[in-house]
Amino acid sequence: MNSESSRYSAAEVERFLTDAFVALGVPARDAGVVAGLMVKADLHGHDTHGIFRLKQYSARLRDGGTNARPTLSVIVDRDATAIVDGDNGLGHLAMLYATELAMEKAERHGIGWVGVRNGNHAGPASLYVGMPVERDMIGLYGAVGSANHVPPWGGTDLLLGTNPIAIAVPAGDEPPLILDMATTVAAAGKIKTLAQRGEAMPEGWMVGRDGKPLTDPSRQKEGFLLPIGGPKGYGLAMAIGLLAGTLNGAAFGKDVVDFTADTVSPTNTGQFFAAISVAAFADPDQFKRTVDAVFQDMRASPVLPGQDPVRIPGERSLAVFRERSVSGIPMHPNLVAVLRKTANELGVTPLAAIDGPA
Repeated sequence: MNSESSRYSAAEVERFLTDAFVALGVPARDAGVVAGLMVKADLHGHDTHGIFRLKQYSARLRDGGTNARPTLSVIVDRDATAIVDGDNGLGHLAMLYATELAMEKAERHGIGWVGVRNGNHAGPASLYVGMPVERDMIGLYGAVGSANHVPPWGGTDLLLGTNPIAIAVPAGDEPPLILDMATTVAAAGKIKTLAQRGEAMPEGWMVGRDGKPLTDPSRQKEGFLLPIGGPKGYGLAMAIGLLAGTLNGAAFGKDVVDFTADTVSPTNTGQFFAAISVAAFADPDQFKRTVDAVFQDMRASPVLPGQDPVRIPGERSLAVFRERSVSGIPMHPNLVAVLRKTANELGVTPLAAIDGPA
């Protein structure tokens, strides 16, 4: 993190975000829910999916691309499955609703699988998959990316997004496993962050249409994001898109709307969320003890020369959460400038840093 970064308390960031959304016409309760989830993203180190996204969300609310006052509804409801219609509201609202519904179904039937249509960008997947672990459940999430940045393997048309997938597994004394990953080498948000900071991308994240490495994040539209594992990542992105988009009647492929470039059209973003009760398969306490043992075996593995100790997916995020909960959320000066401009445009009180106004 840049040494010039200022830090902000979680409470102050949540206050600012809530004020901003209310100023954009979002009901106070919904504004508070979304603000809380965005702050949670920043506290866990997902800097590309927290307050950084306010500029995009506010542009779509301002221009009518996102519905400030949605009415969520369940349009398909069966024992263990459902589809939620997000009414083109802020994506966090539909995803939270879907997550809670999936957990309720899993309590009764062992599994709950809920799809979302007419949603929007909903922040990091880890926000949602971490919820079921508190009920001794496994969480599974997939989404169609909010813009297409990837061609089909060997092609040149941008028909796929970063299409993230996330899995969370409860443990006993150990923290849960929380895997949250894009199906591209780097998430699009990381590139937007580097562009805002004026920093270069590493080679291997993107290539231009000439097939050569692209390292200038401001030239993102001139090239492609690369899928993880080559054709394997492409195949995984396709599968997630079909489950999160096509299966739910949501956009996928050429129908995906770039929610940054187009601030007036509904995106019909699709997601899915599954909650799986451990008790439907095994004794939860025994399962969690076994998971603890697996994690401990992984950490005990001798490391290659020059490598850091083995970590379990989610460990770094937990460490960041603990540090930021005490010391505050750091923000790059360029992001602070954007937020100050947004505050002026909306007529809300700007963010106040822990050590004074930024």
